[in-house]
Amino acid sequence: MKTHRVGIIGLGTVGARFVEQFNLHERFELTACWDASSEAQDRFRSTENVVETPEDVIANCDVVYIAVPPAAHAIYVEQAVAAKCAIFCEKPLGVDIEESEHILQLVESSGLPSAINYVFGSAPSAVELGRRVSASELGDIVSVEFMMHLTEWPRAWQAAATWLAEAAEGGWIREVGSHYVFLAQRLFGEVALEHCLVRRPEMHLAENLVTARLNSGHAPFTMHCESGSAGVDSLMFTVRGSQQSMRIIDWYNVEATNSEGVWAPVEIDASPSAPWAAYRAQLDGLAAMLDGDTHHLPTFAEALGVQRVIEGILAN
Repeated sequence: MKTHRVGIIGLGTVGARFVEQFNLHERFELTACWDASSEAQDRFRSTENVVETPEDVIANCDVVYIAVPPAAHAIYVEQAVAAKCAIFCEKPLGVDIEESEHILQLVESSGLPSAINYVFGSAPSAVELGRRVSASELGDIVSVEFMMHLTEWPRAWQAAATWLAEAAEGGWIREVGSHYVFLAQRLFGEVALEHCLVRRPEMHLAENLVTARLNSGHAPFTMHCESGSAGVDSLMFTVRGSQQSMRIIDWYNVEATNSEGVWAPVEIDASPSAPWAAYRAQLDGLAAMLDGDTHHLPTFAEALGVQRVIEGILAN
């Protein structure tokens, strides 16, 4: 099967992770990469083809993975479209709705293969939840909820990405919460914001509390998320149905209620580890997209829908 030539723009935490993932996947050849930070470039110079400019990356690949902070996504998407290069872009799509509308129109009119890296497009945990919802195994959907607690933000392994602590384009509701808004949207259709409360320690800093009431299809969708208090980090996305309820815990672990109404683990095919299987499935989907085959990667249109919700929350 054909090997796809991939380039990476952005070698921060997530970009660096995908250097490894692309190198492990037999359908991809990592041909070029770049980062604005010379320190980031130096970390990979001995093993990868680190080029001088982002334009050089695009010129040396068939698909470009854009892994820079969201405010810079638009410029590299525009460059990729101009070069007729396929696009795999990190989430969120952006922070400016008007700019993202322009990017969506540009990408769709180009006809180029394009996708956004929301992990729940492919993660086995989300696939199994989606299968049960589609098969009506949960019965009528009564409610959807997402609860998150983070002891600190940014987390220790993100400390170098100082922009994550700023309100302008960072914050965990964009970086983490958007994944779960995407999941609700993928499962149940358009998500609409009804009411929310946002708290920040200072106006220029990222949020430390969000409570929101939304609507997802015919089911109410609630969110309660906070950071900066004692406790263990936890993320839980729960779908409650009339016949069975199901939840995803910490991204990749799945539980469902049994006949006695007790939560019990759900076995899913996620070897050798759930995170590895999720990344592998995402790149399998990317290869399928580039082959012109059916895939389930998130589209730019879906990402714009998520962005509308997230930025609507942050505007309050």
